[in-house]
Amino acid sequence: MNNGFSSGEEDSRGGHTDQTCCLIDDMERCRNQAGYASYSKRIQKTVAQKRLKLSSDASAQHIYICDYHKERIQSVRTKRRRKDSEDDSNETDTDLHEFPDLYQLHVATLRRYKRHFKVQTRQGMKRAQLADTIMKHFKTIPIKEKEIITYFVYMVKMGSNKLDQKNGIGNDTT
Repeated sequence: MNNGFSSGEEDSRGGHTDQTCCLIDDMERCRNQAGYASYSKRIQKTVAQKRLKLSSDASAQHIYICDYHKERIQSVRTKRRRKDSEDDSNETDTDLHEFPDLYQLHVATLRRYKRHFKVQTRQGMKRAQLADTIMKHFKTIPIKEKEIITYFVYMVKMGSNKLDQKNGIGNDTT
């Protein structure tokens, strides 16, 4: 099974070259050649939940759908929301922030983060466990996006950065 769809390798019935897609798309029967994917109860439930204008033609002798509809249904199914996304914060998809992939960082980097932010963990954690713990902490850090962007633009225009200020470089004290 591939995302709820049956693939040709798992199907011993052979090709469906003489059959057309069993779906009615927006009140019109699809004329595409049926593939190996079937319009199962699980897929029908997804279609209903996502409010796609698809239904099975009762006169069809099979439940096979074309590759076009398979891809369309799969693309809707794979767009899953994060737990704390739109439901809680009223954000749109374009406002959602991607988090860094901490699993690619070295253990030493993760430990520095842990030490800097004083994140409590148990001793001897593996890299994946440490990355999970740090990601949970990272997601809790509040940010003031407008303030950060304004400060960033200001620093770019001024040609300096925060590290220069800490080291005493670029200060106009003379």
